Amino acid sequence: MRRPLIIGIAGGSGSGKSTVANKIINSIKGIESAIINEDDYHKKNSKLSFEEKKAINYDHPDSFEHELLASHLKELLIGSSVEIPKFDFNIYDRLEECEKIDAKDVIIVEGLFILYDKRVRDLLDIKVYVDTDADVRLIRRILRDTRERVRELDSIILQYMTSTRSSHINFVEPSKKFADIIIPEGGDNKVAIDILSSTIKSRLGEI
Repeated sequence: MRRPLIIGIAGGSGSGKSTVANKIINSIKGIESAIINEDDYHKKNSKLSFEEKKAINYDHPDSFEHELLASHLKELLIGSSVEIPKFDFNIYDRLEECEKIDAKDVIIVEGLFILYDKRVRDLLDIKVYVDTDADVRLIRRILRDTRERVRELDSIILQYMTSTRSSHINFVEPSKKFADIIIPEGGDNKVAIDILSSTIKSRLGEI
């Protein structure tokens, strides 16, 4: 098996990272691929009370186990399978079960700090930053958290103002300088998706 091509997609909360990742996958059908979500590498909090878990700043790089993510990417690079943890934001903790992922031709890893953490960044073949206006990101986050994570609007806005916004300014936005490609407005940018899919196919010798 050839060495996997690892693509990192970073950007602020609600920027459209997952949409970009899925559109890339759909544009390279026929090529074996997988998506790894950085959110699943939030640290295990089983020793904390529910209230203590809720109080954690999940938008800060210290809440992630990036060393484990980097080690999993290294295993995939040599063709090994890995057991990906699964994090549930409804309980603010990891689930007991993991998801097995085999090495593929293309591995997409997406999340807030994919370009910020050097251990992860150094393993990426293509580095992407999704650059979306703050008001759009906030609206998307509100829609996601109310629909998928059963959050109240007040708590979403409070979290955004007290932690999400500052983490974006201090950690996420500065990591844009490491990107090979910057995509304005995320998955709606068809030209950028086409360029990325063409680059992937070219790197893999498919065209």
